[in-house]
Amino acid sequence: MANILLVEDDKTFIQILQGFLTKHGYEVDAKNCIKDAVVSIDKKEYDLILLDYRLPDGVGLDLIASLRAKNIKTPVIVITSFNDIRTAVNALKMGAFDYITKPVIPDELLMIINEAISKKETKQKNPPKESAQFVEGNSEKSTQLNDYVKLVAPTEVSVIIQGESGTGKEHIARNIHALSKRCKESFIAIDCGTLSTELAASELFGHVKGSFTGALHDKKGQFETADKGTFFLDEVGNLSYDVQVKLLRTLQEKVIQPIGSNRTVKIDVRIIAATNEDLLQKVKNGSFREDLYHRLNEFKIHVPALRQRKGDLMQFIQHFIALSNAELGRNVTRVSDEVMQILSLYEWPGNLRELKNSIKRAVLLTKGDTIEKNVLPEEMILETFANPSEPEFDLKALHGTNEREIIIKTLQEVKYNKSKAARLLNIDRKTLYLKLAKYNIEG
Repeated sequence: MANILLVEDDKTFIQILQGFLTKHGYEVDAKNCIKDAVVSIDKKEYDLILLDYRLPDGVGLDLIASLRAKNIKTPVIVITSFNDIRTAVNALKMGAFDYITKPVIPDELLMIINEAISKKETKQKNPPKESAQFVEGNSEKSTQLNDYVKLVAPTEVSVIIQGESGTGKEHIARNIHALSKRCKESFIAIDCGTLSTELAASELFGHVKGSFTGALHDKKGQFETADKGTFFLDEVGNLSYDVQVKLLRTLQEKVIQPIGSNRTVKIDVRIIAATNEDLLQKVKNGSFREDLYHRLNEFKIHVPALRQRKGDLMQFIQHFIALSNAELGRNVTRVSDEVMQILSLYEWPGNLRELKNSIKRAVLLTKGDTIEKNVLPEEMILETFANPSEPEFDLKALHGTNEREIIIKTLQEVKYNKSKAARLLNIDRKTLYLKLAKYNIEG
């Protein structure tokens, strides 16, 4: 029976979740503040933590930071309101497994919990395939990205992959590895953002028994494990200055020295690093070594945000629908024009990761073969039409299909504000008035 720690201050919500999860075979401990949750985590090992974002003595990020500092890798699912999605994305950057928005849909929650616990149990036994679940995209920005990947993959140069959280930086790294001469060797990925300052050097370079408190056995570092293969350092900007010094030496001399050991170990690895930060700015403010930056930055790849590659949106949606169908046993084949409009207008702060999660949720809730508006979060719809300043949806993309219906629904959403409707539809007011006359639309 899996153990779940629920950190939530709403007593009614606690009772509902405890009853639901207990019914499905989980043992649930509930705490209503971060302080009590930390005490419980110190006393007991949990398989999963369900964490409300807003708590009486802080926010969920505080507890995630505490887990990181202690090198506790229990998967965390953040429960948040839709208005806090951008903060939930920050939680993902810090190592949270996923997030779910209120009001919580039981089947969706159960699906994410099962996935988190399953991945925790099988992570070491079944490492992900090198380029599984990867779709390239066909837009101009995606084509350039893919060209860079194919250009640099056969070489041995170090690569920095830069992009916002959720843009698929690890998928890009795996694709580089899969197309490289090292493709038959290991691909080792480590999230530097989840490493505590105290244990980062041990995780990367290994240690010998007795080298520090808690070092009960010799441990091989990830660099040694990745020998002859590719080593992916995700969120490399989070490494402490001391670890940066050790990493620079490793890259320059191609050797590692386990903590507490007098011996050095030769290694042969290709380094791919990723970051959602501006490393040059960190170099300027002194938090990242300039010599290490240049050693890593033999070639830089920028991964565009999803809002910058809307031409790929339909391809990504179809890809994630296919994955969700296979995982959930559904038979969804398409999205309605109305849903496509909403997905096209939405800004996607969580990028591809958020799109994947949203499509999976929609597929789970869809009873037929078409995703309709009613399975989308109401907050997503409201936010889409509440932010018309950067229109991303071109009415001409519909090729005339259902144009009248789209115009009517857009007018209804903005309470017949024609200026706002024109901006949303990416047409000028004159064109909108011509179409209103053409389709005999009153308002």
